[in-house]
Amino acid sequence: MPLPIPRAILFDLDGTLADTAPDLAAALNRLRNERGLTSTPFEQLRPFTSAGARGLIGASFGLKPGDDGYEELRVGFLDNYAAALAINSTLFDGIPALLKNLRQRNLGWGVVTNKAARFTDPLLPQIGLEHADCVISGDTTAHSKPHPAPLLEAARRLNLQPHECWYVGDDQRDIQAGRAAGMVTVAAGWGYCGQIEPVSWEADALINTPFQLLELLQESLPQSSL
Repeated sequence: MPLPIPRAILFDLDGTLADTAPDLAAALNRLRNERGLTSTPFEQLRPFTSAGARGLIGASFGLKPGDDGYEELRVGFLDNYAAALAINSTLFDGIPALLKNLRQRNLGWGVVTNKAARFTDPLLPQIGLEHADCVISGDTTAHSKPHPAPLLEAARRLNLQPHECWYVGDDQRDIQAGRAAGMVTVAAGWGYCGQIEPVSWEADALINTPFQLLELLQESLPQSSL
């Protein structure tokens, strides 16, 4: 069945709009090298990118929040990342055309990420996302995803009801947050899905390319063209 017609599309950032894994992995490996350790292979780190510092430090150092030494590593990793945010980060293929198409359809679009504003704000203009209608970072509200608060705040800033928005993300937390907010949820299969298949997240739709989002819109608006 066609999905409800949206008035805006909200997107996760890392692994959905932008391939930021190269710079995040580089920041992690600088941390290792500073400690006299060899670099962790990029292919080993990439699946954990959407989990941020927690996921990358866990994958490389085997530590989790609360473990001895974790907080020191987290601070060092984030400082390294802040110093080199957009060396090799780019938008995924098809994203610029998708966002242009949304504008042509007079649909709003925004970014809702767990990345702190310290990183989000300088990163977006460097990778071509400075024209978002709203940007919600991980510290914009009192809670981060999977709590629905960031998505509800995005809808508020767009002057829309949550059910008028779709949320697109590549992590289970994205789908959980979108469902809790009452939004249509779309799993981005091209992102950093880790070991979990997006189809198991109970999203309303699963897409494997940005173009397929336009196909979903076409099904929702059969009388218009994309």
